[in-house]
Amino acid sequence: MKPQAVLIISVFIVASCGLAYELVMAALASYLLGDSILQFSSIIGLYLFAMGIGAHLTRYIGDGDALKRFIEIELLVGLIGGVSALFLFVAFGMQAAPFRTLLYALVLIVGTVVGMEIPLVMRVLHEQQTSFKDLVARVLTFDYLGALAVSLLFPLVLAPKLGMARSALLFGILNAAVAMITAYLFRSRLQAYRGLQSRAVLVLALLILAFAYANRITFRAEQHYFGDPVIYQSHSPYQRLVLTRWKNDIRLYINGNLQFSAKDEARYHEALVLPAMQNAVSRTQVLILGGGDGLAAREVLKYPDVQQLTLVDLDPQMTDFFRTAPELVKLNANALNHPKLKIVNDDAAKWLETVSQRFDVIIIDLPDPSNFSLGKLYSVPMYRLVARHLADGGKIAVQSTSPYFAPNAYWSVVKTLEEAGLHTAPYHVYVPSFGEWGFVLASQQNDLRPPQRIDVPAHYLTPETAAQMFRFPPDMARREVAANYLNNQALVAYFERDWREVIR
Repeated sequence: MKPQAVLIISVFIVASCGLAYELVMAALASYLLGDSILQFSSIIGLYLFAMGIGAHLTRYIGDGDALKRFIEIELLVGLIGGVSALFLFVAFGMQAAPFRTLLYALVLIVGTVVGMEIPLVMRVLHEQQTSFKDLVARVLTFDYLGALAVSLLFPLVLAPKLGMARSALLFGILNAAVAMITAYLFRSRLQAYRGLQSRAVLVLALLILAFAYANRITFRAEQHYFGDPVIYQSHSPYQRLVLTRWKNDIRLYINGNLQFSAKDEARYHEALVLPAMQNAVSRTQVLILGGGDGLAAREVLKYPDVQQLTLVDLDPQMTDFFRTAPELVKLNANALNHPKLKIVNDDAAKWLETVSQRFDVIIIDLPDPSNFSLGKLYSVPMYRLVARHLADGGKIAVQSTSPYFAPNAYWSVVKTLEEAGLHTAPYHVYVPSFGEWGFVLASQQNDLRPPQRIDVPAHYLTPETAAQMFRFPPDMARREVAANYLNNQALVAYFERDWREVIR
């Protein structure tokens, strides 16, 4: 194959790598900092701006140096882009410097060097007497094809199978390989060929070594960040799961946020489940949206009159892990393997649109509305959809963030349920790992009350503690806030603002 043809094909790889680094850093930012919409838009915007800077800088490279500089840029892109995710994991774990500053600085650097690639390769090809019309058509065709390939491979294969760090390193290896092959094919034109090849071999060896040890490095970085020993970590297409253990305390983190501690999770899950179960006229058909850890299911299955429990959770890695890991099976009392339980791995809203079944109790145990994709699951249309699946006399319970730390967000959930045509009974419980945490009991009838008795064994909940949960002190009193509709996502704004004030 002619060198020019190989160089054209290399554009496909170069474009794939450039987009891959952008996706990796945007995904890492959303995992580690939350608010995926803001992180993706700011990272992508900054990255494209930096690419423009890089493209402009190529005008200062002389025509005779274009080939050599292209090879050097490929090595630089491969090295910096390849270790970018690994560096960010370590920086976040060590907390040695402001993480956002490091993140945006790295985005600027990587974007700038990536922006130099296509202009340089076009100049090299133009020197080979390729017509400008054909040159632009071929380069841009392979550029766009490469972007399409990685945009499909990244969420479906690379992120879940390799993780962020190793995915970035894989593309760094590809960049270094392009540099090595290009140097070899054009060796007759390169006076510094041996030096370039030596540098390419060195960069390639470093990236391969980093790829081999990437998981160990990220594991140690997360160990440092979470404090307790990490016993499990995984990337799924939807979230990053980390499980830690210290003595008899197991903790689950999703995207860096604590989901439960084994020491006090019973307070949370009994408060979430038991008031709705005790208030319902019937309990034969129960639905849980979220709750892939099986802990809410454990509380539901304490009731012998439950005939079928359907659990809808988006992430199969989550439900599979809590269905098979011995320590977690013990924690959820083997709920996810119970013969009465049916697991559905699907988006909650999409699944509700496809079924007509009605349920006596619906438990909504979804992550906090920290971004727009989660915020839609706390919207008026979503709650109207849920209400259509509620049987006569049925009850809904919703986890609703903290009425103390995020009061505007909490009362917005209450207002949203009411805008959906439901009667509500807000309540809260103190969970040591989280502080005061809020829930909302909802029904199509105005018949909600604190449970007068608890018909199943409970670690925390009694009629007395249940009555206290439905009383709010002045510092958590109801606020006048807007309901959450899809076209305004007011809840997400409340949530971000409330928790930002807590951090300050």
